[in-house]
Amino acid sequence: MDMNNALLKDANLRTLVAQVEYRRLLYKAILQDRSLPQPLRYEFMFKLNKVSKKSSAVRTKNRCVMTGRGKGVLRAFKCSRIALRELISKGEIAGVTKSSW
Repeated sequence: MDMNNALLKDANLRTLVAQVEYRRLLYKAILQDRSLPQPLRYEFMFKLNKVSKKSSAVRTKNRCVMTGRGKGVLRAFKCSRIALRELISKGEIAGVTKSSW
């Protein structure tokens, strides 16, 4: 898969998740509220089922912001281990040094 294509798909997925997040949370909260009548909760269960499965936050994948690599991404830096090592070697990340012993 092309790197630019992976980054574009990731950006589109994240915007889709952000757009639908509030509605999804609202539907789930109504479903879990046992004080509401059963028919109302049942109606919101159908609404939740109609929301796109792609818009679930679980489907997002951490990707390197520099290279688009999907594996070996460190959350703290949002960067892959390979790109992070290059940045550290160049001294572009303050406070982090490559260890050697």
